Amino acid sequence: MSGPLRVAVVGSGPAGFYAAGALLDADIPVEVDMIERLPTPWGLVRLGVAPDHPKLKTVSRAFERIASKPGFRFFGNVEVARDLSPGDLTRLYDAVVYAFGAQTDRRLGIPGEDLPGSWSATEFVAWYNGHPDFQELEFDLDVERAVVIGNGNVALDVARMLALTPEELAPTDTTDPAIDAIGRSTIKDIVVVGRRGPAQASWTTQELKELGELAGADIVVDPAELELDPVSEASLEDDTNSKRNMDVLRDFAAREPTGKPVTVRLRFLTSPVAIHGERRVESVELVRNKLEEQEGRLVAVPTSERETLECGLVFRSVGYRGVGLPELPFDERRGTIRNEGGRVVAADGTHVASTYCAGWIKRGPTGIIGTNKKDATETVAQLLADVEEGRLSHRDEVTAEEVDAVLAERGVRPVIYASWTSIDELERAAGEKVGRPRVKLRTWDELLDAAERVAAETA
Repeated sequence: MSGPLRVAVVGSGPAGFYAAGALLDADIPVEVDMIERLPTPWGLVRLGVAPDHPKLKTVSRAFERIASKPGFRFFGNVEVARDLSPGDLTRLYDAVVYAFGAQTDRRLGIPGEDLPGSWSATEFVAWYNGHPDFQELEFDLDVERAVVIGNGNVALDVARMLALTPEELAPTDTTDPAIDAIGRSTIKDIVVVGRRGPAQASWTTQELKELGELAGADIVVDPAELELDPVSEASLEDDTNSKRNMDVLRDFAAREPTGKPVTVRLRFLTSPVAIHGERRVESVELVRNKLEEQEGRLVAVPTSERETLECGLVFRSVGYRGVGLPELPFDERRGTIRNEGGRVVAADGTHVASTYCAGWIKRGPTGIIGTNKKDATETVAQLLADVEEGRLSHRDEVTAEEVDAVLAERGVRPVIYASWTSIDELERAAGEKVGRPRVKLRTWDELLDAAERVAAETA
C-alpha cells in the first residue's frame, strides 16, 4: 500500500474503541477516525452503566490509551445519515466499521403501553446518566409502587436506582435532577416481574447480590416461586451463573423483613398483558405463566390465572433493539446489520466491499462490556484478512484532509478529542468539589459550548 489504511469506526462505545485499538495495533499502518453522534465518547460506559457502579466505568482508561495512539482521531457531534451518508463514508475511507450499538428498546406490544407513567428503561437510564437527548423528560416518582418488567441486569439497575437513599446517591455521578427526584421519591414498593422462572433470569450474580445490600430497602422473594421444574433444575448443572443466582435468591427468600422504608419484590413466571389507567398508569394486569419445553428450550406459556397490581409507574426493560442505516443491509428480525463474522453481507450473501460491523449492531444486545473486545477483534481480523488477500487496500484519494474538507463544506462542527478531554476535566473538577467522580454536563448546549471554548482556544 502507498499509505496507511484509513478506516472509519462509527460509534465510540466499547465495541468501537476495541475495534480502533485492534486496528491501530495491526502489523500494517492504519489510521482510524472515530465518528460519534454525541459530543462525548464511551457509549453505554458513560450513559448506560449505573452510576453506583463506578468500577465498571474504569474500562474508560483503556479507551483513553487507545485514543492516545498515533493515527487516532475523534469526531463527536457528527451523525451518520445526517452529516455523512454510508456512501460518503465508503468514498472517504478505505474501510468502515459500524459499531453504533442498539439505540431503541423493545416494545411489550400490550394495551396501555404508552400511558403517561409507562416508560422504557432506556429512557430512565439515559435520563439519570445525563444523556443529552433525554434531559427534558420529567419522571414523576411521587407514587407508592413501581413495577419493572424484565429479568435482566438493566431491570435490576432501574429497581436499585429507585431504591437508593440520598446518602447512597450522593457519591455517584448521577445527574443532579435525578438525585433530587429519587431523593424526594415516595416509592415504597418496587416489583420486578419476569416472564420465565428464576433459573432463566439473565442477571449476573453480583448485580443480584447488590439488591440485598441496599441501605434503605428490604428484598422479598416468595419461596414458592423458587421451586423449579425438573428441566430448570437440570439446567443448573451446566449454568454456573444461574446456579449462583438461585443460591442468592434462596438466601433472599429466607430473610425476614427488617422494616426498611422500601421493599423490592422479585416475581417470576408473570407477564404483563395490559397497563390500565384513565389519564396515567394506575395498574398493570399480569398473567401467570407456566414453563413448557418446546424444541429443546423452555418457553413461558400463559395460563388463565390473572391479577391486577395497582401501581403508578411501569418501567419496561425487555431488551434493546438495533436500528438500521440507509444503504446498509439490515436484518429486521434480529435488529442487526446483516453480517457474517463482522463482514457486512448483502441479501444475496455477497460481502459488501470494505464494510464491517462490531458490537451489538453485529450480534444483538447480548453480553457484558468485555464481550465486545472479542467481538471487535474478530471483525478486525476479517478486515485485515481482506487486506492480506488483496480484497482491500489504500486508495491515494482517501485522505484526512478530504474528510476535514467535506465536514467544513457541510457546516459540521465536530467535537475533537481535545474538546472532549476538556469536557471531561470540567466535569471531574466540578465533581471533586462535592466529593463525586464528576458532575456531568447534561444538555447539548452545555456540552457543545464547552467543546467550542476549547476549539477557540486551540485555533
